[in-house]
Amino acid sequence: MTKKEEFSFDKIADSYAKYREIHPGVLKSLLTRIDRNSRVLEIGCGTGNYIIALKFLKDCQAWGIDISEEMLSIARKRTMNINFEVQDATNLYFPDEFFDFVFSINVIHHIKDHKRYYKEAYRVLKYGGVIVTVTDSEWILRNRRPLTLYFPETLEVDLKRFPPIERLKSIMRDVGFNSITEEMTEYYYYLTDMGAYREKSFSSLNLISEEAFRNGIDRMEEDLKKGPIPCVSRFTMLWGEK
Repeated sequence: MTKKEEFSFDKIADSYAKYREIHPGVLKSLLTRIDRNSRVLEIGCGTGNYIIALKFLKDCQAWGIDISEEMLSIARKRTMNINFEVQDATNLYFPDEFFDFVFSINVIHHIKDHKRYYKEAYRVLKYGGVIVTVTDSEWILRNRRPLTLYFPETLEVDLKRFPPIERLKSIMRDVGFNSITEEMTEYYYYLTDMGAYREKSFSSLNLISEEAFRNGIDRMEEDLKKGPIPCVSRFTMLWGEK
């Protein structure tokens, strides 16, 4: 998380840590781009799921930043081998050309100044370094299962928050990134536990009315009585090189 909105990420840190999990397809792609000698920065690391996994699997040099001290306090309890710091993504404290790899996952829609974000990422990357922005396209937002299916009001909220993929590509080119590509990764699963939704561990659930939230919860509860709910988690991964 990198920009405070109408709610505080500090308030959902516990539920976020409890319920938010690693997307297998995203992790697999990240692992192909780093090695033991890589300096890796996760922007908006939250409670540390991805950067901790990368550190464990690749033994890279790892940093994670976030604006939520509560999120980072949980991350720090999980490992002492990663540098976790409170920082704003648009004003990084790191020196020029410091990292080999910079990534963010489900964060770009929390950042207001996308150009400044990419400028900072470009600055701290070494020449030949790689950036990836993991986010949702409009198509993904419209086809989310179960979030948009049960809480359709989140769609309008997120269509306003998530920047279009083509706009991000244009900004990346303007900043200086090259070899810009995108891919979509999918993960199919069955939902058996509503805890993540009841506790609003997804930020958009905190931005809809309580009535809309309760209606969605009620529908989900009724469907779960019939059996596990089929779901799919998708992300667009937007890659660039310095």
